[in-house]
Amino acid sequence: METNETSVEVNDLAARKPKICSGLIEHKGYPSQCDYLIAHPECNPGGFFNYIKFFYCSCQNVSFLGFTVLAIWLVALFYLLGNTAADYFCFSLEKLSSLLKMSPTVAGVTLLPLGNGAPDLFASIAAFASKNSSEVGINSVLGGAVFVTCVVVGIISLCIAEKKVQIDRHSFVRDIGFFLFCLIWLFLILTVGEVTVGTALLFVLLYLIYVLAVALNEVGRINIRVFKLKYVTPLLPVRWCSSSSIGDEEGDSVYASLLESGSKSDVPCLENRLPHWMWASQVAIYSDELEEDPKSTWGWNDEDEVVLKERSLFSCSKFVSLLEFPLTLPRQLTIPMVEERWSKGYAVASATLAPILLAFLWNTKGDDATPLSQEIVYFIGVTFGGILGVPAYLFTSSDHPPHRFLLPWVLGGFFMSIVWFYMIANELVALLVGLGVIFGIKPSILGLTVLAWGNSMGDLMSDIALAMNGRDSVQIAMSGCYAGPMFNTLAGLGISLVLGAWNKKPSPYIVPRDSSLFCTIGFLALGLVWSFIVLPRNDMRPNKTLGIGLIMIYLIFVIVQVSASLGVLSIGWD
Repeated sequence: METNETSVEVNDLAARKPKICSGLIEHKGYPSQCDYLIAHPECNPGGFFNYIKFFYCSCQNVSFLGFTVLAIWLVALFYLLGNTAADYFCFSLEKLSSLLKMSPTVAGVTLLPLGNGAPDLFASIAAFASKNSSEVGINSVLGGAVFVTCVVVGIISLCIAEKKVQIDRHSFVRDIGFFLFCLIWLFLILTVGEVTVGTALLFVLLYLIYVLAVALNEVGRINIRVFKLKYVTPLLPVRWCSSSSIGDEEGDSVYASLLESGSKSDVPCLENRLPHWMWASQVAIYSDELEEDPKSTWGWNDEDEVVLKERSLFSCSKFVSLLEFPLTLPRQLTIPMVEERWSKGYAVASATLAPILLAFLWNTKGDDATPLSQEIVYFIGVTFGGILGVPAYLFTSSDHPPHRFLLPWVLGGFFMSIVWFYMIANELVALLVGLGVIFGIKPSILGLTVLAWGNSMGDLMSDIALAMNGRDSVQIAMSGCYAGPMFNTLAGLGISLVLGAWNKKPSPYIVPRDSSLFCTIGFLALGLVWSFIVLPRNDMRPNKTLGIGLIMIYLIFVIVQVSASLGVLSIGWD
């Protein structure tokens, strides 16, 4: 019994330290790394492909080709993750909020962060689901939070320093306070080194408390605005928009600062729904949707040079579409979508093939599945595919999307988007683990840098473009720089910890022991404290001091982490 307990402890330690294939480089007793991999099939980073075996066996004599293929596939996976968020997942969330008649306040603190944080969320869950890469998930979420709160906020501050834009003090203090509190909670979890289901659920509950605080705050603001509009004569005539079914009287003015004009009466209009560009931070670089005015995506109203830019975009679109086709087709065939670009063929195919895809995933992830059980699962998938596909063919039109029973279609698209998210994120984490083995770099460092940067590019592009629009757009961009990472930290890591603790119950879940995580939390807190000190001293106006300071903090953070990974600097790595 003592020997068995010792072996279990060794296995747990190996699971916490993602040093898989530790003897691969030297491959003692084997002619080559490929022979070592053949003799050790457990040397697999997970995922659908064994990237380590591909590099050392398939590209044994042409390493350059292996590096090229893996680099291209890494870029493709990042694109798939962001594009699935921009064109599928967030579209389903937007439709879902419309069907459920959610006010902008509720949608803004529930579905909206879920859409913008989906890549980090599912990358974290996929990393925790893998046996050797849970550290990748934690480092990617925290690394992304440091990047957004330091680099993105820093660049925004530098770009708008001359505009002297003032942001809301109450919202800023609320977001910073909640963020620092959740970092303290995470620090305690990492210090203890283990977590139970109850503790993990309490960690997720912190975000629900934040949502409640935001909702109560916005309800108070709404009541004040309604009172002023009803009993105080405004300087300008104001009317409410009724172009959208989203929202109600209680939530119509949450984003009342987003004024629209251009109507025949030129009377400003208070928008009563969340603009489309707010649903996906990835829309700037990942979305395939074609806009009549490219700038309108970000709320800009300039129309200069639009025709020339549209022509140049159209000339490139055919070539880009050809390259995207192999990546787009599988998702179009398995994710039900109800949109303007309606295609009955894709709709019927998605209803039919989605259950079969789920059956395939069930069989590939089932380690103990027998051939008979796999055949049964495929039979169930094909049966359900027929049950869903036949009505989809009989009761839909080729001319327009269905007007009835929209909720099942939207929920189907929402669920299958999540399935694709998990597939892509799991493959991305597996590739990063494989690259870590090939280059001799800790996969957690790749999660802290490459994965965090890739998942944060959408936030960088969208928040900076939004802030450059000036006025109240700066407030939305700055709030997103704190609310988004906080959601990823509380929901992404929280749900991952809940799933990990649930699988280990009644025993507690052993949190990956990586001392560099404390360094990451320290630099993240340092960036938040720097913003908390500089902004109030400058009357809540972002300036160059704030921007340069935040960017310097991030550069020092990267230098420290990379130096520690190379052994140049010791920060107590395990």
